[in-house]
Amino acid sequence: MQDWFLKYELKTIPNVSEVASVGGVVKEYQIVVDPMKLTQYGISLGEVKSALDASNQEAGGSSVELAEAEYMVRASGYLQTLDDFKNIVLKTGDNGVPVYLGDVARVQIGPEMRRGIAELNGEGEVAGGVVILRSGKNAREVISAVKAKLASLQSSLPEGVEVVTTYDRSQLIDRAIDNLSYKLLEEFIVVALVCALFLWHVRSALVAIISLPLGLCFAFIMMHFQGLNANIMSLGGIAIAVGAMVDAAIVMIENAHKRLEEWEHQHPGEKLSNDTRWKIITEASVEVGRRCLSAC
Repeated sequence: MQDWFLKYELKTIPNVSEVASVGGVVKEYQIVVDPMKLTQYGISLGEVKSALDASNQEAGGSSVELAEAEYMVRASGYLQTLDDFKNIVLKTGDNGVPVYLGDVARVQIGPEMRRGIAELNGEGEVAGGVVILRSGKNAREVISAVKAKLASLQSSLPEGVEVVTTYDRSQLIDRAIDNLSYKLLEEFIVVALVCALFLWHVRSALVAIISLPLGLCFAFIMMHFQGLNANIMSLGGIAIAVGAMVDAAIVMIENAHKRLEEWEHQHPGEKLSNDTRWKIITEASVEVGRRCLSAC
């Protein structure tokens, strides 16, 4: 079911690279030869292999023309049942009696040599598959398409067969996005409170608050042009960087206020002009700008 139905159906989904099978057993025809009987009939393992290869193939028979129509002739000789294997002629004796594969070997259907096992919730062995995403593609879109495809295939499965999701990356991605959104909102509130309580200046709080979404937009724009995806690592790094951005914004605002207060103390009674204000703010920003950048 996994190897011949679900696997090929899921590979039709765009951006699905591979569906790797996990657990279960692969059915195969097994030939267990008897060394004593091979010696008795004078047959080697190479002759057994050659007879198997010669008996399990198709052959073309040119074509036949009938009633102005041409028909291709083909002989189908693939082995399909255990009796087909048992009736393979290995050699013919001097008395004209053929030696069949069933005379020197036991033919059976069994599992392929196993390299692993899959179990679900301690309820027993199961067969599963891992959907592998193409590199650089949107994981959330592909996961949604896989879920929709599995839901549509549920009615086509035999009775008693059920598809159970054991690992869903979309939940981790959604949590990462929610965490980033929560951290961003949390930083907005903290910055606004710090600037309002300690500086008593609303416009300064707005400067720090506006710098956060602008910085995030710039980060996402650079990621887009560099071909980087917003995966778990990048979102986690952005969430950490938000705190550093807030610290830098608060330091620059506080330094600007300090320089403005110093000017007022040095020039009592004078009115601060806009040109002078911008000059002081620029000097204050340059003073701590490099240090804030290196700290981030």
